[in-house]
Amino acid sequence: MVPLSGLWTYCLAPGGTRLLFASARRLLLILLLSAFSAPEACVPHTEPCPILARVGHTVRLGALLPTRQPARIQNALNRALASIRHQSGGGGDSTATTASQLAPLLPYNLSLEMVARSPAGWDPESLSRSACQDLVVRGVSAVLAFPRSKEELIQVEFLSSFLEIPFISILEDTEPLVTKNPFHLQMSARVPPSTLGSLLLAVLQGGDVERARGSRDEDSWGGAAVICSGWDEGGDGLLTHLQRHSGPNWHLWDIINLTRITGSRDKMGKEEKREDQMEEEALNIISSSFLRSPSSISSVLLLGSDPECLSSVLRAAQRLVPSLPALQWIMGYPLSPDSLHTLGGPLGLLAYGEVGRKPISFYIRDALQLIGRAVTAATNVRPDLALIQSTLNCYDKASKHEPPSSGRFLSRFLSNTSFTGATGLIQVDPSVSRILSSQLFHVWSLKRGALGQPAWVTVGQWTRGQLDSDGDILGLVGGLGNSQGQGLGAGVRGGDGQGDGHVGGRWRPGLSVEGHRLRVVTLVEHPFVFTREVDEDGMCPAGQLCLDPKTNRSEIIQGLYNQLHNPNSTVVDLEGVDLPDDLRKCCYGYCIDLLEKLAEDMGFTFDLYIVGDGKYGALSGTGRWTGLVGDLLSGAADMAVTSFSINSARSRVIDFTSPFYSTSLGILVRSHDTAAPIGAFMWPLHWSMWAGIFVTLHLTALFLTLYEWNSPFGMTPHGRNRLRVFSYSSALNLCYAILFGRTVATKTPKCWTGRFLMNLWAIFCLLVLSSYTANLAAVMVGEKTFEQVSGIHDEKLHHPSMGFRFGTVRESSAEDYMKKSFPEMHDYMRRFNQPTTPEGVHMLKTDPPALDAFIMDKALLDFEVSIDADCKLLTVGKPFAIEGYGIGLPQGSPLTRNVSEFVSRYKSDGFMDMLHDKWYKVVPCGKRVFAVTETLQMGIQHFSGLFVLLCIGVGGALLTLAGEHTFYHLVIPRLRRSHTLQYWLHTSQKIHRALNTTYEDVGKELTGFDQK
Repeated sequence: MVPLSGLWTYCLAPGGTRLLFASARRLLLILLLSAFSAPEACVPHTEPCPILARVGHTVRLGALLPTRQPARIQNALNRALASIRHQSGGGGDSTATTASQLAPLLPYNLSLEMVARSPAGWDPESLSRSACQDLVVRGVSAVLAFPRSKEELIQVEFLSSFLEIPFISILEDTEPLVTKNPFHLQMSARVPPSTLGSLLLAVLQGGDVERARGSRDEDSWGGAAVICSGWDEGGDGLLTHLQRHSGPNWHLWDIINLTRITGSRDKMGKEEKREDQMEEEALNIISSSFLRSPSSISSVLLLGSDPECLSSVLRAAQRLVPSLPALQWIMGYPLSPDSLHTLGGPLGLLAYGEVGRKPISFYIRDALQLIGRAVTAATNVRPDLALIQSTLNCYDKASKHEPPSSGRFLSRFLSNTSFTGATGLIQVDPSVSRILSSQLFHVWSLKRGALGQPAWVTVGQWTRGQLDSDGDILGLVGGLGNSQGQGLGAGVRGGDGQGDGHVGGRWRPGLSVEGHRLRVVTLVEHPFVFTREVDEDGMCPAGQLCLDPKTNRSEIIQGLYNQLHNPNSTVVDLEGVDLPDDLRKCCYGYCIDLLEKLAEDMGFTFDLYIVGDGKYGALSGTGRWTGLVGDLLSGAADMAVTSFSINSARSRVIDFTSPFYSTSLGILVRSHDTAAPIGAFMWPLHWSMWAGIFVTLHLTALFLTLYEWNSPFGMTPHGRNRLRVFSYSSALNLCYAILFGRTVATKTPKCWTGRFLMNLWAIFCLLVLSSYTANLAAVMVGEKTFEQVSGIHDEKLHHPSMGFRFGTVRESSAEDYMKKSFPEMHDYMRRFNQPTTPEGVHMLKTDPPALDAFIMDKALLDFEVSIDADCKLLTVGKPFAIEGYGIGLPQGSPLTRNVSEFVSRYKSDGFMDMLHDKWYKVVPCGKRVFAVTETLQMGIQHFSGLFVLLCIGVGGALLTLAGEHTFYHLVIPRLRRSHTLQYWLHTSQKIHRALNTTYEDVGKELTGFDQK
């Protein structure tokens, strides 16, 4: 109820004064409303009091992000704000950190603005500067802090006391301070060592009470701690807490250090021998410690993280059972439910761990709700102190004599607020300045099941400092599982059980997806989903572990996951199930990256498996859906993530998210290599280029001859009376030698004009020959021809009588489209349909090919083309049947809307483009060049034209030789007798001398030449 002073001062809107004096009846009505109505009801107008206008209708909160991984905390802040906005029915971008409407928390439609800053460091100077300059000046009502160490937590403690602004420290790896500071509340998101110590003491002291009843000396009961490598006690760790808070029923008597046992390798270095030696060392050290202990050892805590040491100690513990049957072994550090299945040891071994572990965003959400509820309560009493911040300057603080500050006023309401939030019941303990949340721990015991196999059974649970068990936990050694103990499939497993509603179990409709586990089915389709074998340890160094069950039966899939997460469990009956030897695969690809991103942003985990029948899903003749659709309908899977095409038939029975990838159908064909013809060596240049080369050659030779004979320095009889003459035949010989790069003796022109023209001809030949050589290899190998298909309406597809073979993937979206749009074509192609895309592509690439064309999603075909090493594949024709890939969910799933929002966000912020570049950024075959080390092999068939040309040249030479003899014996004697056409020097020096010189003259010329 609002006080009358608050009504008079703050609840009257402008113009309300006239209402007070209008009539006594109206005044009485207002007073009655103020006495019996909520604060909002006292406002006569929709606009609240002027104080709201002064603060801008906004409540500001600050956040001091850690210096390490600030983006992770920022994302958690965004998720927490988005979750609160969604609960309050707000709209807009869920990632926005401002203007998030919190109608159920804040009155008067106030909005919440988050001011998040990351200090340069968490030293006093940097932290104070960031808080004062970035947060205080903005008028924040409270601050969320994320200290990572005790020193940083102390800095926040001092800063909150100085500023008198409420701080809430959310601790992940830090022990909270024991303090009584009204301005600083501490909220543990992870269980600190002190809490773990209290849990262990509750188990140990509760169990030893029964034993101590029969003992005369109650102080004689206690235990020891065995320390393996990897245990970090720190300054105030678990062992320190156990020693400090030991009671009369249990005391920590001894600490056995096994950090130095390593086992000595033998000469052969066998690992089995080393493990046996480590076990013997551990057994000897533990046994001797027990014998030397002056007090009775009733229980042993095992601490550490070295798997070899832990395994050796547990094997040694099994060997100690006959001699020390009452000795209780306990895993001293918390374990996850999934890790239990790889842990063996003596019967009665106890372990504990947190179940339903909430992510950091849940704690941030509860902290925001705590502040929002406190602000609402404070506003109802004093809006001025609740909404208007008195501290806006770190250097101008109010004195002690002034009225209480807004921070001090709000801190009183924070200490008195409690509610049920995302992490359970939220309460504030002002005596230690802590926010108490509900964290549930289970205590498990390794017992012999009904079938004689060891199985982990839940024997107790611990929450809010109270242990709830079915009896004496430590008295269950070797006992059989009873009806009171919860089997591992009843909520203990973090993996596959149906769960008990706690975070970490399998998600069911009605539960929040954050913190739960989804069952996701996929289908191998490159590049969206690839698979590879697991490593030697059965794990995946890269990608996600997935199962390949080879079946669609939901009960078998459920059994496989139970066996995977709990190999020793007897809860799930796998009798009659024939399991393959190796079900583990590593899945990776485009869709796996998308799934990982969704899991990170939405806060869930997932189990992944490959659809058993390898099909997308279609309605069978029996009226049942197969493939991915069938698994969603049967409940075997909660989500289907792969290249899942959205069509009308599937959309009638399941839900799809908004498309994350748009594609269409395409047609894939294969190239056919054709042998190079005889004249292939001439193909690098067009016939017109060949003709131009030889015409230019003869013209160049003609001009060389003319320049030489018309120059006073030419190699001619009248030039310098030379013995040798440069004739037209000499010019032809020179031009051919330059063109083909022959190294033979030639006559070169002597005049400057001829030499210049000869060099120009050499440059011309160099460029032509280089271009020819560059294109020769590709042309000599032969060319590739593709099936000419213009598109889906091509005659080859619509007239099967022509023998054109084509198909698609059975029960795919492509087959559904062909069946509806082209029924006759579908009837023909059914015989050629293939079970998967890779098999269809393989049928195209066989010799001879079994298919002439393959119809499938163009996104898949483009990838097959890009990775084709032989460059024999090509998509042809125009794309058709535009479609999209979406994530499939059961019909009416509450996840559809949320996942669609995230997919749309990924498309707008460029994440989907990044995935496309990552998985499709392969050099297309059409743009690929030969590698330097790649050898292009050519056979004799590629050079057949050159051999034919050589044979023609030999035959032509024989004919030329016969022509020379005919000319010499028949034509030359006739020319001599006729005394005509006697001058041939400009054409051929040999013919000229044969006509005008006798043998005696030739001998004299040669003799004179030698003498010179």
